[in-house]
Order: sequence, then structure tokens, then C-alpha cells
Amino acid sequence: MYDIIPLIIILISLAVIIVIVVRKFSVLATLDVANIPAEKEAKFKERIIGTRLKRNVIKWWSKAFRLIGPVLATVVKFFSWLQAKLLQLRSDYQDRPIKADEIKPKIDQLFNEAEDCKKQEDLTAAEKKYIEIIGVDSRNIQAFKELGLLYFEQKNYEEAKQTFEHILKLKQDDEDAYSNLALVARERGDLREAKEDYLKSLNVNKQNAQTYFNLALVYQAMNNNKKAVSSLKEALKIEPNNPRYLDTMLEISIIIKDKALAWDAYKKLAEVNPDNKKLDAFKRKINKF
Repeated sequence: MYDIIPLIIILISLAVIIVIVVRKFSVLATLDVANIPAEKEAKFKERIIGTRLKRNVIKWWSKAFRLIGPVLATVVKFFSWLQAKLLQLRSDYQDRPIKADEIKPKIDQLFNEAEDCKKQEDLTAAEKKYIEIIGVDSRNIQAFKELGLLYFEQKNYEEAKQTFEHILKLKQDDEDAYSNLALVARERGDLREAKEDYLKSLNVNKQNAQTYFNLALVYQAMNNNKKAVSSLKEALKIEPNNPRYLDTMLEISIIIKDKALAWDAYKKLAEVNPDNKKLDAFKRKINKF
């Protein structure tokens, strides 16, 4: 099925080009050739129209390819990569049809085997297990998530990104896929993209405190402490006693010299985490305001 996707995209592109050429043809047909001798008129007009058509076809094809080229390349690359992985596994596993009542037990077994492989730090074997699951169930979102996280752990960020993007083709409102794309973007240093992906994740689920906290860290890295504080407040509405959130809120409030916010965060942090070794230092910094 994946082999025909590039062909479909190319055919659609050609159809668009044909429509454009037909529209251009009506303009070309009105060329003024009244002053050309009658015996040369037909050939001259045909040559001019042919030249203009050829030039426009090249122009519009070039423009269309610039627009769809990167998308087409990404799609072809991902599916070619996935197909190659699946073909690679064919020699490693028994090639026989799996009965319907065997699918779930088989997938559960493969997930367990993948976890064992990860515990043994054999990530290559774990990758094969997840890809075998996808071979059994091509829409198994959890297998794609685990595979993407595996690539992320291996610092294969491009493969991780393509895997998480594929999840969104299967399920458009998957908050984890957006959060994981943000994670990849942060590691690549693309804070703007990370911010957008976290916001998309929150648009799916506004009750995820961890996502608000991660977004706050991105804003902090972008030197936008005002929005970082706003995101932290949302995180603390959901998890008011989370020491890490309070610690970060206290640090930022000291940076922006918001004494009221700093004391509020300090008191809450001291209450939920009295053994925090940074409390004395925080207190001295607040008193210097």
C-alpha cells in the first residue's frame, strides 16, 4: 500500500499542472498575429504557443515541485524506511499468517519482550520487537510511541520526529505525540517549534501539569519569564504541592524580583519539602530585594 502513496502524490501534482496549463492556453490563443503574412501565420502562431506552453509548463512544474518536493521527500523517506525495517525482519521471524485470536496475545508478548530487551540495554532488539508489532498491527499507536522514544533515547532525532508525526496521521489529537515532538525540538534547539508543539498538546488536554511545566521551561529558555510564570501557575493549579514546580517558580520569581510571588512559593516549598537544601539560599536572595 505504501508503494503507491508517492505515485498518488505525483499524479495529483500533474493534474494541478494540467489545469494551470489549460487556463494559460486561453490567454495564449488570443495572441495578435494580424500583421504576419497569411502563409506564415499558422506556423508562427503554433510556434509561439508551443514555446509559451513549454515555458509555462516548466515554470509551474518548478514552482509546484518546490512546494511539494520537501513534503513528498519526507513521506517517501519515512515509508521507505519503515518498509525496509519490516522487510529486514522477514528473515528473522517465522513467516506465517497470524489468526485473529492470536493477534492480541502476540502483540502483548512482543511488548513484554521489548521491555526485557530495554532492561538489558539491547535497544536494537527492542526496536525489532516494536517494528514486528507494527507488522502485525500497522495502526498500533503505542508501538509507534515506544519506537519514537527509543529513537529519541538513541539521539536519532530525525527518525524519532518522523515516527511521532506518523502517529498524528493515525490520530490527529494525540497529546503525547505533540509533547514528544516538542521534546525532539528542544533537543535540537528549536525552542519556537517546541513551544508550538506543547501548546498543541495542551489544546488536546488542558489538565496535564507536566506539559505546562515543560512549556514553562521553554519560555524560560526563551527569556520570556512572564509567560513561564503563567505556565507554572497553571501547572500548580493541577499539582499544587509538586516540589519541582515550586522550586522553579521560586527561582524565576527571584530572577524577576517579584517578592510577593517569591515568598508565596518559598512558604509552599518549605511546607512540602522542608529538607530542600536550597531553602536558606532562596530566603537570603528574597531578603535582598
